[in-house]
Amino acid sequence: MTQHTFEQRKRDHIRLALKPENEATGGSGLSRVHLQHEALPDLDFNEISIESTRLSTPCSSPFLVSSMTAGHADAVNINHVLLEACQQTGWAMGVGSQRRQLNDPSAKSEWATVRDIAPDVFLLGNLGIAQVITTPISQIQTLVESLQANALFIHLNALQECMQPEGTPQFKQGLDAITSLANELSVPVIIKETGCGFSESTLNRLKNTGIAAVDISGFGGTHWGRIEGDRAESIPHIAQAAQTFAHWGISTVDSLLAARSIQPNYEIWASGGIRSGLDAAKCIALGANMVGFAKPMLQAALKGTEAVIKSMRQIEYELKVTLFCTGSKNLTALSHTVRSGT
Repeated sequence: MTQHTFEQRKRDHIRLALKPENEATGGSGLSRVHLQHEALPDLDFNEISIESTRLSTPCSSPFLVSSMTAGHADAVNINHVLLEACQQTGWAMGVGSQRRQLNDPSAKSEWATVRDIAPDVFLLGNLGIAQVITTPISQIQTLVESLQANALFIHLNALQECMQPEGTPQFKQGLDAITSLANELSVPVIIKETGCGFSESTLNRLKNTGIAAVDISGFGGTHWGRIEGDRAESIPHIAQAAQTFAHWGISTVDSLLAARSIQPNYEIWASGGIRSGLDAAKCIALGANMVGFAKPMLQAALKGTEAVIKSMRQIEYELKVTLFCTGSKNLTALSHTVRSGT
């Protein structure tokens, strides 16, 4: 694959991720989760805390800008805007795939000023499982160091790889690769889906790997099968398959319930169709430590840093309103507010 082809694919991903038809709207399951209203909360609004823990360490909020893009010129500007906003708000941030660096060492220049912009942000590097399987851990370590990352996302995107014309759907021995990486890398490893969620059986298989967290990234938000089908309009069998699998995935809520049922020895993070502070509160009530936002942050980033910060503060305010209206002084108390029937 040429550098031009790679960069064009990444630009296509940004453009197509903004199209409403590539979002599995309403599929997250969050509309069926109800938190119990408390008409007489025994607290004042200014007492409410949205402090959380991330990888067992206290943090100012449970929020994360989910991984979106990297490896092309436009990504640099988008990521710099997001980083500036995260530095001011205390949100964590995952970067897009660092795959390009594996074959093009000059690509690390994309991260050259990251720590100048965001010295205090909790940063997560990112690489796909297909690349983890075939790449020496020492080389993956260089990706972490180039970003000065605090942790590393390993993304699982089986459906996307099948639909992508340039895809690499070679996942054999992936669990062994994850185990080796988690036990040898200098930073914690977090496994994440890319919009198709996790089953109970897969979450169970990850228990003995040594990973620090799983971002369940459920069905209900941006759907990468649809995006790749959109890109492959001139390849009939892929375009048709993308329509066939347009509703493929396990919802964000069902993924969270699966995680809760297995009592994992790693943290559970949530993303996938989360669009408000109320959505975030529902995920936290179901057991999530961290909650990730992607498309809303991308839309705001295209308008600039202040637009991103405004969106972040809106989400934080909505979470606080949810806490107040459920009589919850902090995030831990939210787990007691889920009404039966979820």
